[in-house]
Amino acid sequence: MVSSSHEALHRIFQEDPALFARAVKALGVSFAEPVSAVPLTTDLTENRPVERRVDTLLRMETGDNGSFLLAVESQGKQDHDKPASWAYYLSHLHAKYRLPPVLLVVCADRRTAAWAARHVDIGPPQWPSLTVRPLVLGPDQLPVIDSPDEAARDIPLTVLSAALHRRDPDADAILKALASALKGLSADDENTASIFIELTEQGLGKTPAAELWRQIMAADLSFFQSETAQSLRAEGRAEGRAEDILLLLERRGVVVSEGERARIVGCGDLDVLGVWFSRAITASSVAEVFGEGE
Repeated sequence: MVSSSHEALHRIFQEDPALFARAVKALGVSFAEPVSAVPLTTDLTENRPVERRVDTLLRMETGDNGSFLLAVESQGKQDHDKPASWAYYLSHLHAKYRLPPVLLVVCADRRTAAWAARHVDIGPPQWPSLTVRPLVLGPDQLPVIDSPDEAARDIPLTVLSAALHRRDPDADAILKALASALKGLSADDENTASIFIELTEQGLGKTPAAELWRQIMAADLSFFQSETAQSLRAEGRAEGRAEDILLLLERRGVVVSEGERARIVGCGDLDVLGVWFSRAITASSVAEVFGEGE
């Protein structure tokens, strides 16, 4: 099953696509700030038995009228089959959309980040036909954001910083700065705060930092309205996420049967609901949301 921390490391770019341009500045790579970003289907399957899915796929439009595809992969451990899959993703996307693709790999583990950052040549050594060059964000690439003022200027970047540094001694300071920044949001931003609170909790995984975050939220969330406070309870979060999935499918014109609706509403597993919500953004049927046939 896909882990919550895995989901958070790529879903954060769905919530704020412009985060990509800001985050990769740490890598010395400059991309224009996008003026818009359109979610695309993450299903890269062709008419053959092998199914391939990228974690998050966005079409980015920049102010200088440039367009490119951003494929975000959350990578939890080394997988020596991945470079071949990444090469397929990039080639398929270029052929399908006729736009330049960029692969961003996000890793919370330093060794995994170092492995993913290698350039992989495909072809004979004397003349490689293709080179896979992912941009990689790991703990050593993204700075620690431990100042409340800095966190308030860019909450999504701070959430990503917390997720990538979740095993570091700096994690406590990042979470306290993030909580302070969230406290400074207005009542109108309550919904936005709820999203980033949940992404932070997911991104921290099963680390000591996750327990600290729960303690901070339990102690300091009185400044949010009761609806947000209740959303921190597992049951309330599950119900809210199920409603979000149904509303998203309704707005996209996807037909949901009574049985499918009951299955979504009756699911209390936040990990599963998170996966279903991500799929619902681009799915053309509820069967796709459930991942049936995978």
